[in-house]
Amino acid sequence: MTFAASYTFKKYPFVRLLLGLIGGIILQWYLRLSIQFIFFVSIIISVSLIAFIFFPLQNKFSFRWLQGVLIVLLFAMMGTALVYIKDIRNQPDWIGNYYKTAAPLIITLEEPLVEKNNSYKAIASIIAVEQNNKSKNTKGKILVYFTKDSSAFDLNYGSQLMINAPVQTITNSGNPGAFDYTRYCLFQDITYQVFLKKDQYVVLPGKYTNWLQQRLFEIRRATIRTLQHYIPDEKEQGVAEALLIGYRNDLDKDLVQAYSNTGVVHIIAISGLHLGMIYGLLFYIFSFFKKYKWIHWLRPFIILCVLWLFTLIAGAVPSILRSAVMFTFIVIGEIINGKTNMYNTLAASAFCMLVYNPFVLWDVGFLLSYAAVISIVTFMQPVYRWLYFQNKILDKIWKLSSVTISAQALTLPIVIFYFHQFPNYFLITNLLVVPLSGLILYGEILLLLVSFTGAFATVTGNILYWFILFMNSFIEHINNMPFSGWNNLQVNVLQTWLLYGFIIAACIWLSLRASKALIVSLAFLAGFVVLVSIDIVQRNQQQKLIVYNVPKLSALDIMQGNKYNFIGDSLLLKNALLSNFHLKPARILYRTYPGATGDRFLTHDKITKINNTTILFIDSFFHSQPAQNKIAVDVIIISKNAKVNINQLQSTFSFLELVFDSSNPSWKIGRWKKDCDSLHLRFHSVPEQGAFVMDL
Repeated sequence: MTFAASYTFKKYPFVRLLLGLIGGIILQWYLRLSIQFIFFVSIIISVSLIAFIFFPLQNKFSFRWLQGVLIVLLFAMMGTALVYIKDIRNQPDWIGNYYKTAAPLIITLEEPLVEKNNSYKAIASIIAVEQNNKSKNTKGKILVYFTKDSSAFDLNYGSQLMINAPVQTITNSGNPGAFDYTRYCLFQDITYQVFLKKDQYVVLPGKYTNWLQQRLFEIRRATIRTLQHYIPDEKEQGVAEALLIGYRNDLDKDLVQAYSNTGVVHIIAISGLHLGMIYGLLFYIFSFFKKYKWIHWLRPFIILCVLWLFTLIAGAVPSILRSAVMFTFIVIGEIINGKTNMYNTLAASAFCMLVYNPFVLWDVGFLLSYAAVISIVTFMQPVYRWLYFQNKILDKIWKLSSVTISAQALTLPIVIFYFHQFPNYFLITNLLVVPLSGLILYGEILLLLVSFTGAFATVTGNILYWFILFMNSFIEHINNMPFSGWNNLQVNVLQTWLLYGFIIAACIWLSLRASKALIVSLAFLAGFVVLVSIDIVQRNQQQKLIVYNVPKLSALDIMQGNKYNFIGDSLLLKNALLSNFHLKPARILYRTYPGATGDRFLTHDKITKINNTTILFIDSFFHSQPAQNKIAVDVIIISKNAKVNINQLQSTFSFLELVFDSSNPSWKIGRWKKDCDSLHLRFHSVPEQGAFVMDL
């Protein structure tokens, strides 16, 4: 049995190497080993492998497992080295090593400007920093926001600027459970951001562009213009752009949420599904010519050309590039081996992508793409064999359903971990939307090919409009149905792995009827249930105060058990996008649901006591009254640009800590901080230090 397992594992060499590489990548990110240590350990492992060659034959056979372990460890060290090299902060000429406040920077725009509500945004490379009237070449990227004025109209990809404004390091909001935006930017070499007015930058002569990148931007602009010209209505245009080239700036926000809630957001997030549709269509077309021998060599060449042409039309964005690499390995594997080993092929493509960029390991799109493909390859046929239909139409419907069902097996834990929801009607929505989106995708490609014809292109655009309108209406209808989604699900990393253990062991039991696998799956399930139950019990006993970091707004939750009570600006109650981004992650993390209105916590003098904690709320309507004896409170929360003098506040109240929330202007918070430092008072600045969290 052990020999059989070992032999089976040897059939997947790239799987073993990939596991070692992933282990090293994770190890380096969380431990941040020095390059000297990585080099030293790599030398020891390499010497050990060389020494193994000179072992006597008998010892080689006895310790052959050691050679495999050493090879995996060597690739783990390779993973640590790749992360060290890729981390921009380890580069000697990183901008962070040289920049001083307000030092002039020379930057080059890496993309065309993207219009936001109140500004234009672009990613730029930092070429140099001015020091003592000398220019120092540097590396790194910066997020640049321009005010909306005529001076920004002439800026485009390749424009070089000298900026004279203080840049800021990119920091997280600090809200519990919030998206790690700092890490997301760092993985793209972005560590700074700046907000520029027209008098804070000068456009330098000339443009510095990459020929290929310039062509990609031009192709994307031309594609967007074509879709907008021939497809009526902005809402449908946005979906068309997202489906074909992954351009999401024109998408309706509420519609995106509906797609996400119903489990078909992958339709508008360009991914392997789109290339899979094109691959399937080409494979089907070539099936009519399979009797010709020359088709065996021509087919993969044409398929690869079409797939990469589509990738270029889509702007070669990272998500589509990943899929293109994956399908390239699949096609090449078929050429070499005829019937390729899919697991080894997928491992090889993932290995190459991680070598190129180890940080892609934290990309949820990367994880979902591979989890879905592996899940379909493994479970599609067993699921398909559950039912048998003689009718060909019913059989096709069931085959599509079996693909959808099998894809959920290994993607479910990732979806719950990252998105905290499960779409209950995913089978219904995918059953209609996936083939319909395929027709729309093929129609959009046809529209690009016939865009010069005028009348025929107009007809094609109108047909696409009605198809997209029907798809959007169907998604919105499903989203509005009762019990359309199971929301506010919360699992941590350990619970996610236990869930994976249960799913994999249960699948082994169902496939092989192995009783040991059933016991293992039940053990994983028991561990998962126990950990989740403990977490729920602890959350039901919690008493917390959270002052959120929401720019220019006041927001706090008082959490008691599994209920939260909100106090703050009504805009956060009306704007679902703001609330979901800033407040919802914490509420999911702490497993809380809406309680009574927060007004019941506020008395007329805005002092409230929760358990043994007394809280004073001060805003623009607060007026301090003289008191003979100091009023004892634990925490004072100041918001809404309150007219407060710290000295007077201290003479009226006895308190442990001051909290300045994000609705206060930065200049006033700076003044309050200086007063607190001079009086030796504890304070917490929410805009600078992140959310204030306190156990009550």
